[in-house]
Amino acid sequence: MESMFFVMAILGCGDGNQQCTAARLMPTHYVTMAECRAALPDQLARNTDIPYPVIGADCRRSGVEFAQVDTKRPRS
Repeated sequence: MESMFFVMAILGCGDGNQQCTAARLMPTHYVTMAECRAALPDQLARNTDIPYPVIGADCRRSGVEFAQVDTKRPRS
C-alpha cells in the first residue's frame, strides 16, 4: 500500500484567475508539499498549451491516509 504523497494539478482559469478547473493532473509524486511547490514554476512553463486565458497550478494531497484511533476503552 502506498502512503500519502502530493500531486500537482495544472489549472485552467477564466480571466482574473476565477472559476479554475483542473485541466491536467501531473503524474509525478512528491514526498512533501514543499517539493511540489518548488516544482510549480517549471511545470507551469511546460504546460502552456492548455486552452484557457490563464493557467495556474495547485499541489494536492493524494494517496492513502490513515486515521488515528483512540485506544482508550470507554467507561462502563
